[in-house]
Amino acid sequence: MPPHYPYRPPTDPGTRHPIIIVGGGMVGLTAALDLARRGQPVVLLDEDDTVSIGSRAICHAKRSLEIFSRLGIGQALLAKGVTWNTGRVFAGEKQLFAFDLLAEPGHEFPAFINLQQYHLEEILVEACRKAGVDLRWKSRVTAVDPRADGTTLTIETPDGTYQLQADWLLAADGARSATREAMNLPFVGKVFRDRFLIADVTMRAAFPAERWFWFNPPFHPGGSVLLHRQADNVWRIDFQLGWDADPEAEKAPEKVRARVAAMLGPPILPANTEFELDWVSVYTFRCRRLEKFRHGRILFLGDAAHQVSPFGARGGNGGIQDADNLAWKLNAVLRGQAPESLLDTYDAERIPAADENILASTRSTDFITPKNDAAHAYRAAILALAEHHEFARPLVNSGRLSRPAAYTASPLNTPDDAPWPPGLPPGAPAADAPCGEGWLLHHLAPDFTALVFGPTPATMPPGVTALHLPANGLAAHRYGAQAGDVILIRPDQHIAARWHHCDPETIDAARRRCLCLT
Repeated sequence: MPPHYPYRPPTDPGTRHPIIIVGGGMVGLTAALDLARRGQPVVLLDEDDTVSIGSRAICHAKRSLEIFSRLGIGQALLAKGVTWNTGRVFAGEKQLFAFDLLAEPGHEFPAFINLQQYHLEEILVEACRKAGVDLRWKSRVTAVDPRADGTTLTIETPDGTYQLQADWLLAADGARSATREAMNLPFVGKVFRDRFLIADVTMRAAFPAERWFWFNPPFHPGGSVLLHRQADNVWRIDFQLGWDADPEAEKAPEKVRARVAAMLGPPILPANTEFELDWVSVYTFRCRRLEKFRHGRILFLGDAAHQVSPFGARGGNGGIQDADNLAWKLNAVLRGQAPESLLDTYDAERIPAADENILASTRSTDFITPKNDAAHAYRAAILALAEHHEFARPLVNSGRLSRPAAYTASPLNTPDDAPWPPGLPPGAPAADAPCGEGWLLHHLAPDFTALVFGPTPATMPPGVTALHLPANGLAAHRYGAQAGDVILIRPDQHIAARWHHCDPETIDAARRRCLCLT
């Protein structure tokens, strides 16, 4: 049974708070935890008193795990989740090919873990509680009144309605965001004419921890099916239904059991494999976003800001990266270390990231659900070639799996001072590598870190911590660095600048640029 968190009657009607977050899902909780660990007081409002129902976002990518590691919960997630790096693609009964998403060693985290969203949220709630976040359950926002200097919220509770003032409001209240609706903000994008059924199934089966995707399998002719293993012997199965399917009829337990039973026989699993249904839902693909994520002192994150189809695991992972991008910037503004204009770069960086996810998701959707005869013929040709020819396999699009956004066009980047060998450019997320007896990312400072390969400037400017690394190690290889190079890492562990030769003044200029001080 999911936990139910205690409701506390409000004791501060009319009070003004520096940060209020609306939405206690994984994105809102992540933002709250990040800000609290930076020393910011946070109030989080959620209309329910428990975690998500059903598995929902289950595939948590390596970059998300690295973010959660910085927030102190990475190992807990790794211990609870199901680790996987391998995916397999089938057409009919034939396996076309397999792929490895993390083929090289020397990383703390795997390419992905599978973990039901409710487990992640339980871990986040406990971490937020320990960090001092003011968690307010059964607190539904019914009105939003934005002003130039903040926002007034009207909140409905079991004890009646009251108001709070927020200097800054973070709207992480999901796809049906009450904040977005109250502000009458439309989405830009489209809804696809197809439906998919999700079934969470509990069973004990000798099945590998891999991602299996079928095009037109014999147990579900004419559609596609995706299978993932999750924690606690729960399996996630997605069935393509078609646009004309009746969502309510498809969710009927007897109909879902028949679909699952047809799938779980030979050759996948032994005949009569026993299973139980845990959760069922029907969804429609949506690929769209708000035109802007910042609206004065209200900032939108996660599904409240953008929506993508679930194939590719880009929705939840993208929302986690939203929180990662925003928290350090808002902290810097509130501490007087940066002007409010720094928050404009949340749009400048996260809107291109959302567009990248939307484009990848749209292309996956078009391949999985061809819209005309030409698209069907193209897919059939690609699938036929992929069984025997390596060049065709990258064209098989069963969901381009989540990759971290690289902010290569960000105004916060300092351009290279000279040509670099292949490596990670400014804007890219920092790469992990073994570092002493631990991992490089664990050694990065909460503010700015300079990775120093070999000889170093005599001093570092205020707010920058030096981390010395060998010029012949794995980290140097991944960053394309040589002896004497210096790479500046931002508080969210993205690369801000890199130099072959620099001095403390040059490093400080790049740090100031990251804070919009120049």
